[in-house]
Amino acid sequence: MQWKNLLLAVAVAVAVCFGFAGALQAADDVMQLNEPSYPHTKGPVEFSHKKHSTDYKAACGDCHHDDKGQPLAGLKDGDPVQKCVECHKKPGEVPKELKKEWKDKKLKKEEADKLSLEYHAEALHENCRVCHRDHNKANKTQAAPTKCNDCHPKEK
Repeated sequence: MQWKNLLLAVAVAVAVCFGFAGALQAADDVMQLNEPSYPHTKGPVEFSHKKHSTDYKAACGDCHHDDKGQPLAGLKDGDPVQKCVECHKKPGEVPKELKKEWKDKKLKKEEADKLSLEYHAEALHENCRVCHRDHNKANKTQAAPTKCNDCHPKEK
């Protein structure tokens, strides 16, 4: 009889943990895009998955992609995904000196753009800006922010 009580207690504990984790995930809709591996010069972006997926009808693959930049197919809300920094490993933005070096070497724009995406902040900015510009153009609006301070709050 004791093993049944123990089994029931374990089952209840597991159910509570999964229920708690699900509640945390749902409550954690708005997240700060604030990668701790490097200092930021502007306030962190407050990002809402719900707004983007439900209100704006963005698909998971619009942001989450494979190593070739292709949308991850079959993702659904709540699926585990890698953090951007796991692939875009260089912290922050491309240093100005490196941009100058690329310019001096007459690096083609496509190659410089590809190298820029190795930097975490560059990859995020590229992903957001392109989508926001496309949205604005397709809908003849300026509703999707495209300027720094529209997404990054001023530091207090």
